[in-house]
Parts: sequence; structure tokens; C-alpha cells
Amino acid sequence: MFAYIVRRVVIGVVLLIVMSLVTFLLFFSGAFDPARNACGKVCSPAQIEQTSKALGYDKPILTQWGSFLGGIATGRDYPLDKSVREANPELVTHCAAPCLGYSMVNTDTVNHLLKSAIPISFSIALVAFVFWIIGGLLFGIIAAMTKGSFLDRGIVGFSLIFYAFPTFVIGLLLLRFVAIRWGIFQLPVYVPLTQNPSLWFTNLVLPSITLALFYMAGYARMSRTFIIESSGEDYVRTAKAKGVKRVPLILKHTLRAALTPLVTMAGLDLAILLGGAIITEDVFSFHGLGLLAVTSNSRQDLPTLVGIVLLLSTFVIVANIIVDILYAFIDPRVRLD
Repeated sequence: MFAYIVRRVVIGVVLLIVMSLVTFLLFFSGAFDPARNACGKVCSPAQIEQTSKALGYDKPILTQWGSFLGGIATGRDYPLDKSVREANPELVTHCAAPCLGYSMVNTDTVNHLLKSAIPISFSIALVAFVFWIIGGLLFGIIAAMTKGSFLDRGIVGFSLIFYAFPTFVIGLLLLRFVAIRWGIFQLPVYVPLTQNPSLWFTNLVLPSITLALFYMAGYARMSRTFIIESSGEDYVRTAKAKGVKRVPLILKHTLRAALTPLVTMAGLDLAILLGGAIITEDVFSFHGLGLLAVTSNSRQDLPTLVGIVLLLSTFVIVANIIVDILYAFIDPRVRLD
């Protein structure tokens, strides 16, 4: 088990290094001049050249990439050029490791921008994950146990409806009716967990339900299908012949086998959501990673976009490693070594 984890971590680090190079080539080797955008709308050629030198854009792409990796390992000081730092010591900004760059558009480090956005996206994704996993499995089990009944057809039908609904429509409906017209919940405003856990949760209910309904619909249908398929396996029929009752049979035998593909999808879906639920954050005006990515793209803030891409890649890779490890605990037929 330990050797497997070490091997997967090493592969993940290599993938992140390759991803950082590909991202750099995509964002910084195009026709767009990042120094001109960082300088501002009205800049003289001398100012653009000075900005390019201060941020290291005058160097070759591979050199910039090497400096970027060095900043992740040890941190960096901005401006990058030593002579510029010495001439303007009051403008020096230190970016601690792992440093993901400096946004001249926001005049702040990418680390600080991500630090303020990550808790919001993480909170929405975490609460939505709990909602859709519990709801999806619960409705999937009920539908599988009542296969062919009116209740089964109703659950499948409503799952199709919610799966087909655009996320922004669900969010706008919840915002207009549940929060504004009926007043069941107040207008969502993000409150940090450390400040007030109760307000943190209540303000996340509507954004999380907006995401959870879409995913819950898909997971209910999939869990129903997997449970019905697993019910035909030999070990399930053997347990049934031994007199195991229906509910313990589904929970202990059938559901455990059905969880294996669901865990894979849940881990990847959660990792993607941690990168920012763009539409949901926009509807509820939550300034998380998704909204940060949209604004950075519209303002052509390349360093911030690179940081978000690498952060999302890290989430996905870590989620894959965790999912693979969980396989051995969920399904005894899987042996990692």
C-alpha cells in the first residue's frame, strides 16, 4: 500500500510539472503581450519594456517556466529584476512558497488572490457534495428496492427533469422565490466558517442545493442502475439464499459493490467543483475561484489564470490518488499492491 501511494504521488508531481509547462506554453507563447496588458491601457514603449523586465517577460519561455518552478519551491520577490527592486525597495513584494506568480492587473500575488477565493469555492463544493451524495444514494436505493413501481418511475422522472435543467435556472428560481419572495432563507452572503459556523452553513444552503440537484439527479440514476446490476451477482444470490434480509443485503453486499464506480465519479466531480462552480458563484455573487477565473480571463490576467489551472490540476490529481486508495477499502476484490 505504501509503495503504491509513493508511486502515485511521484507520478502526480510529474504530471503537475508537465501541466505547468503546457500551461505556460499556451498562455505565454501566443501573440498576446502580457507586459502591455500588465502595464495598462496607456503606456509608452519604455514603460512596457520596464514592466516586461520587472516581471521577467523579456526572458525566453523556458527560462520563465524554470523561474516559476523555482518560485513554487522557494518563493520569489517581485519585481523579478534585481536592479528594479534596488531602485524601488518600497515596491518589493515577497511571494512565499509555493509562489504561483504575481498579478500586475490586481497588483497582488496570485497566492493572495487564491487564498481569498479558495475557502468560498471549497465551502460550496463540500456542502453540495454532502447533499448530492446522501440524496443520490438514498433515492437510488429507494428506486432500486421498488424497481418498476410508481415510486421508482417518479424518482427516475424527477431525476431526468433536474438533470436537464440548467444550473443557473435552478439558482435563479431558488434565489427569487426561496430567498426573496418567501423569505425562507436570507440572501446568501458568504460568512467564514471560523467567524460563525451557523451562518456559514445557512448561507451556503441555496448555492449548494443549486449544484447538488444536478449531481444528485445523475447519482440517483447511476446508483439505481449499479445496485440493480449488482443484485444479479452470484454472491448476492448466495447471501439471499442464506436468508439475509433485504435491507442488510442491499446495504452490506449490493451497495458496497455499486459504490466502486460511484466513488470514482464523486472524487473527480468534487475536484472539479473545488476549482470553482462558475455559474453558481456568478448567480449568488460568491467571489470564489470560478468567478475569479471569469474576471481574470476578461481582464487577460495570465498569471492568475495559470495559478487557477495548476490549482485545479492539483485537485484532480489528488482526488484520483484518494479514489484509488479508497477502492481497496470499499471493494475487497481490489488489491493495490
